[in-house]
Amino acid sequence: MSEFDVEAVARELRLASESGEKVTVLPSSRAGFDLDKAYAIESQLKQWREAGGHKSVGRKVGYANKAIWRVLKLETLVWAHMYEDTVHQATGNAATLSLPCARSLKIEPETVFGLKREMGAETADTQGALEATEWLAMGFEIIDCPFPEWKFQPGDFVASYGLHAALVIGERMSVQAETIPRLVEELAQFKVRMFRNGEFVEEGSGRNSLRSPALCLAELGRAIAKRFPGEPLSAGEIVSSGTLTAGHETSTGDRWRAEIEGLSLPALTLQLA
Repeated sequence: MSEFDVEAVARELRLASESGEKVTVLPSSRAGFDLDKAYAIESQLKQWREAGGHKSVGRKVGYANKAIWRVLKLETLVWAHMYEDTVHQATGNAATLSLPCARSLKIEPETVFGLKREMGAETADTQGALEATEWLAMGFEIIDCPFPEWKFQPGDFVASYGLHAALVIGERMSVQAETIPRLVEELAQFKVRMFRNGEFVEEGSGRNSLRSPALCLAELGRAIAKRFPGEPLSAGEIVSSGTLTAGHETSTGDRWRAEIEGLSLPALTLQLA
């Protein structure tokens, strides 16, 4: 039996992403593939993207739901990198986004964090995560699945850029020492309501991201430090901390709006062009 070829599979996934084609044979269905190989593929893709001038600016979270870890044989959440050409700052809390070569898009409302210092295995709770945070914001992540019918395993998710297509960041709230106790409470309780083309779609909550997006951030810091001790979450990184609702299918022409209750952030609007 031949050894699993990380570089060959990474090349296949990169070409599929660039062309907008599907990947019909999942990495997880191939002999020798596991989560270690998935992260090796993700690292190779990052190396190629940065060699092409697209610097990594942060990381995105997947499977921020402990209830499914046992079913999927996960010990923690998973992640992938985001890049300077895929992360966008909204202007006036509104943005227009065009995504060429899209295959099968979904949109997710997420809490986004900007870090001011390194986070490692010692960050154990919401308080510690917020102490390492410079700002937080509401964001929309657009994900694009290369696999048929949105069926994949966690390793497939990691190996395919974490399904990441784009992140749009809304108005940034500065995190100050005196505001942390309030944010600890609010992040676990706030609500977000999603509207598509003016029609209500779904209400979500901060609790849907590991009981609090800040707890999700802390878990990510620990998980990265354990798997890649030399590559911890660092100052300046942006973290998209897991969806607050289900992912919703979307396409060109859709106008999305996320309204927030219980957290001092304004509504965020995104038009897909």
